[in-house]
Amino acid sequence: MRTQFWVFLLFLLLLNFFCQAARPVMTIRSESLVGPQGNTTFLEGTTWCVARPGASQAELQRALDWACGIGRVDCSVIERHGDCYEPDTIVSHASFAFNAYYQTNGNNRIACYFGGTATLTKINPSYGKCSYDVSKSEVSAARSLSKDKPRWLMLMYLYIGIVLLISWRG
Repeated sequence: MRTQFWVFLLFLLLLNFFCQAARPVMTIRSESLVGPQGNTTFLEGTTWCVARPGASQAELQRALDWACGIGRVDCSVIERHGDCYEPDTIVSHASFAFNAYYQTNGNNRIACYFGGTATLTKINPSYGKCSYDVSKSEVSAARSLSKDKPRWLMLMYLYIGIVLLISWRG
């Protein structure tokens, strides 16, 4: 009976070893967890959504009103005394709101359309205290992958510990 137990325990340990060896190793660089990194969805690099040069003031205002209203963008930073209020232009405010919507709604061309008043850029539009957001999904995924071991692995170790404790007492 004891031999069968040790063979079973050895089988579980080997199973754990092979499951761990088969999992891909993911290295997370610390710089990917801080500061703007952006997304790589369409332009093979970090992208931001900004107001399209040449768009009319009226079109930009309608799109800005939509983004800050129905689009549910937090536009408090482009209001008076906000970090992105200056320069107080419709192009600057619309660019901030467009990018905020784009970064939280899938980082795709559709999320950066705004009736043709927006365009994607690879140039970071941030300035001074005004920081244009980048995709948070990339950072969130990296953090969740790095901190949690699979629950089944922890349960297996607990099971082995309990079985060993019972077998040594018995």
